[in-house]
Amino acid sequence: MAEGQGRKDRPQRVTMAAIGRIAGVSQVTVSRALSNPSKVSPETLQRIHAAIDQTGFVPNAIAGALASRRSMLISALVPSITNLTYSSMIHAFSEGLREAGYQILLSETGFSPEDEERAIKLHLSRRPDAMMLTGVSHSAGARRALIGADIPVVELWDISESPVDFCIGFSHEAAGRAVADFAAARGADEAAVIYARDARAKRRKAAFAERFTALTGGGVADPGLDLEASLLAGRQAMAALMDEQGFDGGLVFCSSDMMAHGAMTEVQARGRQVPEDFAVVGFGDQEFATGTVPPLTTVRVDRERLGRQAASELIARIEGRGSGDVSVDLGFEMIRRGSA
Repeated sequence: MAEGQGRKDRPQRVTMAAIGRIAGVSQVTVSRALSNPSKVSPETLQRIHAAIDQTGFVPNAIAGALASRRSMLISALVPSITNLTYSSMIHAFSEGLREAGYQILLSETGFSPEDEERAIKLHLSRRPDAMMLTGVSHSAGARRALIGADIPVVELWDISESPVDFCIGFSHEAAGRAVADFAAARGADEAAVIYARDARAKRRKAAFAERFTALTGGGVADPGLDLEASLLAGRQAMAALMDEQGFDGGLVFCSSDMMAHGAMTEVQARGRQVPEDFAVVGFGDQEFATGTVPPLTTVRVDRERLGRQAASELIARIEGRGSGDVSVDLGFEMIRRGSA
């Protein structure tokens, strides 16, 4: 095959002018039908859309964005796409955007501020109409880029008195203290923590430990492991508490329901009982929390409400009618079940 022959043999890209020829209208009319269909007669619109369906033509969204100053894209950055906590929140967020004609541009950042900053700058280069971030802790470079972009920015899953733009979430420190209050009221005099490599999980852990010790005088065992949240990690951390820390009974506060499930599995695999020997408390109230044996005591956060409210407020701010609130605390709820 001669050089370039394969390229010449490819079908020609369908243009707006070609759509006009098929529909029997001008290119200007096709453009108007796509950008402002109310100015085109229903019969003409029908012919144009029939031509689009026939050819598979996809309008140039970038050109439309330049004219309208809207990309109809909302960036969304989460630490982990596979984490059930974030996935349900993103699902509700995406549904709210689709109803208003927007789509999300989603990326996973991990838990590194440097990786998040790179993702933020890459997304901003795509000129989104707004951005959703997870948490309120970002690098100085990321904050400068976000402020310079001058678009609505919502930070979810946390609250702050000085967000980039506005935040919707809850206090992780208050959640940790609430679990400590629950443990003390239950009569626990020894406790332990199991947590993943997440700054927010570590803040909950620190608040829990400080409050528990203040209330009971008891110590809080810490396996000191740097793990990703998973059932296996929960088992590994529980094993470390029992084998290396000598933790032989008490309440265990875990940074996620998944890790709590793993902790219970390890306890039961060793012939010990939950909650008689080890009471276990998770975080997140995932769907499976009622199906563990025993059912899992946990902290419930309304992730769907977080996602829906973030979508609604972002759209309102894009359209110049936002509430003006800079911090919205949706709170949390202790859910007591059989594990504690």
